[in-house]
Amino acid sequence: MFGWLKKRFASPAPAQAHFEPVEYKGFTIIPEPGAEGGQYRLQGRIVQHKDGEQREYRLIRADLLPGAEQAAELMVTKARRLIDENGERLFD
Repeated sequence: MFGWLKKRFASPAPAQAHFEPVEYKGFTIIPEPGAEGGQYRLQGRIVQHKDGEQREYRLIRADLLPGAEQAAELMVTKARRLIDENGERLFD
């Protein structure tokens, strides 16, 4: 009944935060936390440039955190672990 009122006074969606890429063992880790229901989903990309080609792996996890900074930090930690465990097989 008052849906229009909720929409009018609802706070706008949080802007997409920008985080600097992190270089790690020849890979570039790009945190891109996604706003979702007032929290942030752990997500981003792992990129490698090799032989003139760019390869990319999208990392999206179920983890939801209260802040974009926390989601970005945890994404970098998990990406480093993936790189350590898989190396270039990540793109296979």
